[in-house]
Amino acid sequence: MKLSHFKFKLPEDLIAQYPSENRDECRMMVVNVKDGTIEHKIFKEVIDYFDEGDVMVFNNTKVFPARLQGNKEKTGACIEVFLLRELNADNKFWDVLVEPARKIRIGNKLYFGGDAMVAEVIDNTTSRGRTLRFLYDGNHDEFKEALYALGETPLPDYIKRPAEPEDAERYQCIFASEEGAVMAPAAGLHFSRELLKRFEIKGVEKGFITLHSGRGNFKDIDVEDLTKHRMDSEEMIVDGDLVDQINAAKDRESRVCAVGTSVLRALASSVCMNGHIMPYTGWTNKFIFPPYDFSVCTSMISNFHMPYSTMLMMVAAFGGYDLIMKAYDVAIKEKYKFGAYGDAMLVIRK
Repeated sequence: MKLSHFKFKLPEDLIAQYPSENRDECRMMVVNVKDGTIEHKIFKEVIDYFDEGDVMVFNNTKVFPARLQGNKEKTGACIEVFLLRELNADNKFWDVLVEPARKIRIGNKLYFGGDAMVAEVIDNTTSRGRTLRFLYDGNHDEFKEALYALGETPLPDYIKRPAEPEDAERYQCIFASEEGAVMAPAAGLHFSRELLKRFEIKGVEKGFITLHSGRGNFKDIDVEDLTKHRMDSEEMIVDGDLVDQINAAKDRESRVCAVGTSVLRALASSVCMNGHIMPYTGWTNKFIFPPYDFSVCTSMISNFHMPYSTMLMMVAAFGGYDLIMKAYDVAIKEKYKFGAYGDAMLVIRK
């Protein structure tokens, strides 16, 4: 597979700038891999495709307000700082991206909220990456509270508007609990409390992985040969309870649905023999593109992704390249909405 195989023309007006009014009432395309059919539904009808004993696997990562607007010392130049991860809690070291990066060198100080927060650049990590040491005299909890109060919801760059207060809730899954993501697991955004309760009443089980989705998902692929692309590593946890739950479902031949590409990637990173999985805590840089043999999940839920994106490649690997690209062509003709705030796709293999 080549990068150019994932090129398609996406009209700007099909990139959702706001979510649907109700989480579970966006449109949903249902793609059946076995017979190649495509149906058009409303998302809350997803419950009709699952039965008692099936397992829905969600990503419970929690997005934090990672985008900061600051000023460089002396010049006052406006600098955007994108928090990636905390490296050392005691010393308040953070791995960040800065823009424009050419203006930021080791030793520079950045001011946020006037002078409410000051950070010093102590290292260069990549062309845009820096390590910052925040200069703050309080304990760690007070520091995090003050830092996050200065930040805003890290909406994807294709959402061409500033983050609004409502985004703090809407760009977050209702079951989010484990802080660490700068990118929401978008497929999970469609689940309302009412819909989850209906699944529970029907006897459909839910389980959780944690994978802290990073900015690497939006990084441009600069090689035509996909085998030469390297994904950024992301921290993930697949615990023993979920392992037992999924392996039991596989043994009784129940369905296992990955809610989002992050879940699909985490489970593929922890697979072992006979379609079973094993516990795993660590990092994954697994890059999935067609062809790929999936042995755990029988279905997946995804949003509609951007051209050339690694998420589109993963969905194409799961549903089959030809069928998924056909589905995307249909989605454009039918004016489905793309992106994190867009519509959903259910891909069924079994």
